Amino acid sequence: MGTDTVRTDAADGAAERRREQRGWYFYDWACSVYSTSVLTVFLGPYLTSVAESAADADGYVHPLGIPVRAGSFFAYSVSLSVIVAVLLMPLVGAAADRTGRKKPLLGAAAYTGAAATAGMFFLDGDRYLLGGVLLVVANAAQSVAMMLYNSYLPQIAPPEERDAVSSRGWAFGYAAGSLVLVVNLVLYTAHDSFGLTESAAVRICLASAGLWWGAFALIPLRRLRDRRVPAREAALPGFRQLAATVRDMRRRPLTLAFLLAYLVYNDGIQTVISQASVYGSEELDLGQSTLIVAVLLVQVLAVAGALALGRLARRYGAKRTILGSLVAWTVTLAAGYFLPARAPVWFFVLAAGIGLVLGGSQALSRSLFSHLVPPGKEAEYFSAYELSDRGMSWLGPLLFGLTYQLTGSYRDAIISLVAFFVLGFLLLARVPVRRAITEAGNPVPERI
Repeated sequence: MGTDTVRTDAADGAAERRREQRGWYFYDWACSVYSTSVLTVFLGPYLTSVAESAADADGYVHPLGIPVRAGSFFAYSVSLSVIVAVLLMPLVGAAADRTGRKKPLLGAAAYTGAAATAGMFFLDGDRYLLGGVLLVVANAAQSVAMMLYNSYLPQIAPPEERDAVSSRGWAFGYAAGSLVLVVNLVLYTAHDSFGLTESAAVRICLASAGLWWGAFALIPLRRLRDRRVPAREAALPGFRQLAATVRDMRRRPLTLAFLLAYLVYNDGIQTVISQASVYGSEELDLGQSTLIVAVLLVQVLAVAGALALGRLARRYGAKRTILGSLVAWTVTLAAGYFLPARAPVWFFVLAAGIGLVLGGSQALSRSLFSHLVPPGKEAEYFSAYELSDRGMSWLGPLLFGLTYQLTGSYRDAIISLVAFFVLGFLLLARVPVRRAITEAGNPVPERI
């Protein structure tokens, strides 16, 4: 084969890879609006208000005959959705690895989640049970879809491109979340001008996230392609594959130790994201417009924070920078406990603090974990990483909901989450990452 032919084939391969990468970015663009507009901003306060309208004289609703404080219903629903996702992810992941047909499974998960989100338009009156069911379906479907989406990364990007490709995906998601939040803010604040009630405006914002998700999911589903899996690489069925991965990780206890630290502090991060709006609306008596602006501020500053923490990591190492971000998370939550009610400015200050550490702590965690993955096992280990991400993220909402149920105070509920950041800090501080990287068979960066 001539040199020109080799160059042409290489150029064609690079062009095809870039095309897939651009398609891959658009799934983050599609689904991040659900995380931002639905889970973070509108659904928590709105579903809580719907549950409160259905509550008895003591403030309790009774799903399946179980007494639940109306103020805890949203948090419990999030916890249940995560448990459902944890049960589904090993089964779907094994099917994807065994057949090599990730795209149909990604499409099924994406459109299940998008349909459930669009169905939230019908969440009015006292239909809190409908809201809980749609939340469980949408949230579990998003988790499964994100697992499949992340597993494409090793296939579409060689190691030297992976950090940049992954970062662009994050950037696309933040950009979409910010754009749609601006539109939501206009619709919600000017709902009277559009002839809409406040409830109708919220339901349109919820449903539009599902339509956005479904529409833009078409781009990655057209551009991503499945790879044929050789029989020797076929995955074990369901949870047997997960058990085999965990057994392999046990031979690398330092990688497992990092994963444990990550899933503890990340559970705190995810709970703050999902419950902050409830805290703002119910405890601090802030309006929906204030909450939207606060989340928009988080989205914008998360990009700047990720870049800033990335620069700090180049100077001080990823581990030290993550530890510093966990200290910042702890201080931010402690400050949130003392926020005065009906004081939007101080809530914006809190949002700015969250935004500056949000993107960086998650991006650096994923980057650091990539050094602890044995060569040739990237997809397998990152599937376990995603499962770990979701696997304990029911504990934070459960603790939040239980604390509120026992104390009746959202301030006590929000301060209880400090435990996740303190424990995560202690666990991560004990991990000798240089030795962990060496034991994984990877070169140790100058600063880590």
